[in-house]
This record gives sequence, C-alpha cells and structure tokens, in this order.
Amino acid sequence: MKNSPLLEFKLVTAHGETTGRRKVGFVVNPIAGMGGRVGLKGTDGEAYRKALELGAKPVSPGRARRFLRALKASGLELLTAPGVMGGDYVSETSIPFRVVGSVGTPTTAEDTVRVCREMVDGGVELIVFVGGDGTARDVCRAVGTSTPTLGVPSGVKVYSSVFAYSPEEAAEVLSAFLEGRASLAEREVLDVDEEAFRRGVLRVRLYGFLRVPVVETLVQPSKTWGEARLDVEENKRAIARYLVEEMEEGVLYILGPGTTLMAVAEQLGVEKTPLGVDAVVDGRLVGRDLSEGELLRLLERYPRAKVVVSPLGGQGFILGRGNQQISPEVIRRVGRENIIVLATKDKMAGLKVLRVDTGDPEVDGMLRGYMRVMVDYMEERVVRVA
Repeated sequence: MKNSPLLEFKLVTAHGETTGRRKVGFVVNPIAGMGGRVGLKGTDGEAYRKALELGAKPVSPGRARRFLRALKASGLELLTAPGVMGGDYVSETSIPFRVVGSVGTPTTAEDTVRVCREMVDGGVELIVFVGGDGTARDVCRAVGTSTPTLGVPSGVKVYSSVFAYSPEEAAEVLSAFLEGRASLAEREVLDVDEEAFRRGVLRVRLYGFLRVPVVETLVQPSKTWGEARLDVEENKRAIARYLVEEMEEGVLYILGPGTTLMAVAEQLGVEKTPLGVDAVVDGRLVGRDLSEGELLRLLERYPRAKVVVSPLGGQGFILGRGNQQISPEVIRRVGRENIIVLATKDKMAGLKVLRVDTGDPEVDGMLRGYMRVMVDYMEERVVRVA
C-alpha cells in the first residue's frame, strides 16, 4: 500500500495547564505483537500484511491503555505521537498532553525515529515506547543513550532488557524515575532475524544500547542465548523422558517453543517446529506450527488437553512471550491445573520466580501462585508464578 501524505499536527492538544510540568515522551507502535497469536513470530515487513490476512488484531492499543490507566504520577505532561501512535489513547485520559510530530498512513519505523527525535527536541526527560524488539531498535536509532527510555512490552519476542515486565510495572518504573528512586543503566537492544526465525533458526544480534531506569523487580533482563553445555542437554533429555512416561492416552498435548520441548519431540519421535507451537496425541503429531485459531479447533476435537511450556531463559516468562498462540482463550479452555512447566536446573538457577504476560489481566491473575516444574527425571520443584 502506498503511503498517504504525512498528517501534520500543528495545534497543541492538552487537558489543563501544563506550565512547569515534567515532560515525558509517549509513542506506540500500533502493529507490534500482531503476529503472535496467528503464529507468525513477528510483525516486521511483509509479516504485517500476512498477519492482517490471517485476521490478526492489534495488541499495542490495549497495552498502551493499561500503562496509562496505571500511571499515577502527578505534575506530568506527556508529549505524544499523533493518532494511533499515541494521541488516540492519551486523549481518553485526564493526563495533560500535547501532540508532536507527524506520522504517515500506514505508520512506519521512520515515523518512530522522527517523532522520538522531536520529543527530545521538546525537552522530554524520558521516552516511554510501546512495542517489541523492533520498536526498541527504532528508538535506539533515534536517541541512542542520549535520553532515558523505557519499553512497555507489546511484541512477539521481547528479548531486549529495556522493557518493564508489564504495562502496569512500566507505570511504576516511570513513577520511580520521576521521584528519583530508579537508577539509570545502559541495557541491551537485541533482536532476531525474523526470516531465519520462521525457519526455526535463532539468530540473535546486539543492535545497541538504551539508557533505562531500572527498578530491580520491575525491569526484565535480556533473554539468555548461546551454546548449551553437554550436561544441560542431558538434563533436557531426562526431563523429556519423565514427561513422555507421564503422558496420558487420548489427551492432547500442546507443546510450546524452545529446546527443552524439542527434546520432548525427539523422545516421541516426531518432528517439531523449534520456535512454533505443535500438538501431539498418543505419541503422534496432530498439528504443527499452530495459530491460536488452529489450537482452539483442536480443543474442540480433544476436550482433554494439557499445555507444556518452558520459561524464557533469563526472564522466566512461561506464557505470553514467544508463545502468544497459547492465548488467554486457549488457557481458559485447558485450565490452570493442566499447564505443565519444564525447565533445566541450569535455567532455574537463574530464576527467582516464573512470570506470565498473556495480555489478559484476569488470566494472568488466575495463573499466579505456585506451580510444579519438572527439572529432571522424576524430580520436580514448586516455584512461584509472579
């Protein structure tokens, strides 16, 4: 689709008097995360068009609204991008704001870069952006480490360590920053090659750094990545043997992405997509690289079902990051008691808690508490889900 001319916003839009208020930038990538539930593993480039064809729905607007609802800082003025990149959501609140910059239709990465630079010129102390790793790359290109930034997670992957754990926790971090209770640290901007990612090959690249306000329990670390040790690989095989021996006849097992789940597939003798969601019944593959819709249709055929997932290394997310196909509706159908978590001892050693971020606060609340985690053959641990 050809871009229409840029929409120019010259009028100041605000609720109330803004003189003397502290300025914070707010920009939203309106397409971030749309590919997750339809199984595309990203929304960059042509993936956005395909996501629309598959019926994907916007994710970022809901995340943006959750952040704004949770924001309690007083004496604040938001400098926000126009329309779907920010202004539409801030205008629904009582927070003083003004619109800066211009965006195209459809919006592009260049819009993010340009608007962020205009926010810096407008004197913001920090820029909050709603998106994923691709958005973090755009913000990094725009401002680097010159101006503090903070990500509200809304992408498919979210590997970078520049994001709060959730929209609500991002609001807490911003408040801590404005009150002088957050330290600033340079954090990694990571992203993967999405074309290789869709072929099941994980290539992670460091694109730069952003300066981020850090509150220890509210801002996520980077995803760990690298070559696995032999003892870790043996641990994965032991966990896989334990799970396969415990599998019940006639039950649908939904297998999330990751190398631990690859070990399960190898134990079963089926071919799994390394970074996709697959399903097996009685040791045979009944669905490969499934979308949310395909999972829901399988659940109609197989009412007895279990979800098997492994936490994202370094961050601890078991649902909502990299496996959005296992959506809130899928989780409701399966039930909390039928979620099985697998994790190597090496991975668990670096995690204090497990986390969820499904996009549905009610489902997230249902999942919190304590869960059993298979960590070796016939060995489990009870771990808190925060």
